[in-house]
Amino acid sequence: MSTAPSTGNTAVDTDRTALLRELRRHLPEQSILQEPEDMRPYECDGLSAYRELPLLVLMPETVAQVQAALRICSQMRVAVIARGAGTGLSGGALPRSDSVLLSLARFNRIVEIDPLNRYARVQPGVRNLAISEASAAYNLYYAPDPSSQIACSIGGNVAENSGGVHCLKYGLTVHNILELTVVTMEGDILTIGGLAPDSPGYDLLALMTGSEGMLGVIVEVCVKLLPKPERAQVMLAAFDSVDKAGAAVAGIIAAGIIPAGLEMMDNPAIRAAEDFVHAGYPVDALAILLCELDGTNEEVSEQILQVRQLLEQFGATEVRTSRDEQERQRFWHGRKAAFPAVGRISPDYYCMDGTIPRRELSHVLTRMTELSEQFNLPIANVFHAGDGNLHPLILYDANRPGELERTEELGGKILELCVQVGGTITGEHGVGVEKIDHMCVQFQAAELSQFHAVKAAFDPLGLLNPGKAVPTLTRCAEFGAMHVHHGQLAFPDIERF
Repeated sequence: MSTAPSTGNTAVDTDRTALLRELRRHLPEQSILQEPEDMRPYECDGLSAYRELPLLVLMPETVAQVQAALRICSQMRVAVIARGAGTGLSGGALPRSDSVLLSLARFNRIVEIDPLNRYARVQPGVRNLAISEASAAYNLYYAPDPSSQIACSIGGNVAENSGGVHCLKYGLTVHNILELTVVTMEGDILTIGGLAPDSPGYDLLALMTGSEGMLGVIVEVCVKLLPKPERAQVMLAAFDSVDKAGAAVAGIIAAGIIPAGLEMMDNPAIRAAEDFVHAGYPVDALAILLCELDGTNEEVSEQILQVRQLLEQFGATEVRTSRDEQERQRFWHGRKAAFPAVGRISPDYYCMDGTIPRRELSHVLTRMTELSEQFNLPIANVFHAGDGNLHPLILYDANRPGELERTEELGGKILELCVQVGGTITGEHGVGVEKIDHMCVQFQAAELSQFHAVKAAFDPLGLLNPGKAVPTLTRCAEFGAMHVHHGQLAFPDIERF
């Protein structure tokens, strides 16, 4: 194989040559990509506004190869960025020119399904949906279902603590996994969690979930499987105002009903999804709610009557109930296709991810409308309304000078708004590079210092996914170090650290 073009930096070229020599002792040649054209597909994840070629791309096939690669990189002080399917939306798998990108795509085997104990043991490259497909023969399924579940990998789901349209009732990834097998930067194997109901010591399973590849490389996941409910039906409710739809969400939860899913879309998102997949959405509605109820026949029948009354009480102009499984799937297909649907009506879109208390939904939507007008950038809104997770899609054109920067500024204002009302800057997409500055808004210096201490305990040299998720205090100082806590502005004491 020919070598990649010289970088013009003799020291860098020499280090790369030495790294390649060591890696080739443990990985087959076809598992090492070094030519720019071969590495181009790995230059970004789903946040395609940011791109950079890595030093090398490794595609190991065995745990032993992962261990060897990490040991070599650790000894040579080379950063490593793990990557799953590349569907992440926060730049968590964005490469660096001085780093090795470690793809887990070839770890795509379902190792075991235990229907009696209701778990599946899978490799990290297995697609989210493939777990439910393989479990269907036992009338079981895996509950978390991100919109990208047809493509996203379970390892990436763990790294970002992904949710999905059914996370209101069934929880996020962290609530649906039992055990992880992880390789440290030094090449050691850790087993975190277990099949027992509880394990002694600190809850490292929760710590690892959502750690964005900064603490270890996941090589196996044991997930919980649930029995398929006897009956599931979706109710679609149309509203002539977003405020009324938001009030209906609060009303359903206040009544003590926890739907399997409770999603909201505003008119731009409704129209885009309907044009794309023809889900049967009412395109004149200013907002729709999708409310899925599941359980026994008796439970679902009773709750459908309760929810219909509540929806009508809160001003729904139309309420439909899915007549069969095909219509239920079609209603959800429209919601899950909202992101690519919006991509058909705008040259580019920027997908935000923040979480707010449900009671603040109306206020936040009103303020986002004002911000949209202020920045002259349209916003299509898709929400996990039941748990307050917002996904505003800012429409823009990257070919227009300065428009990406203006879009990022608008996104930052939305994140700050989430924090001001008592929410957070992310719900399920992670921080990555996209929101790293706004971690300075969410947390104070003492908290960030503790995050760095946890990172150092797992990765003392800071070689795993550097520059992501947790900002340095220097970066926060440069960003302004302004924090918003419960509506109050404060400046942390940077000098102590």
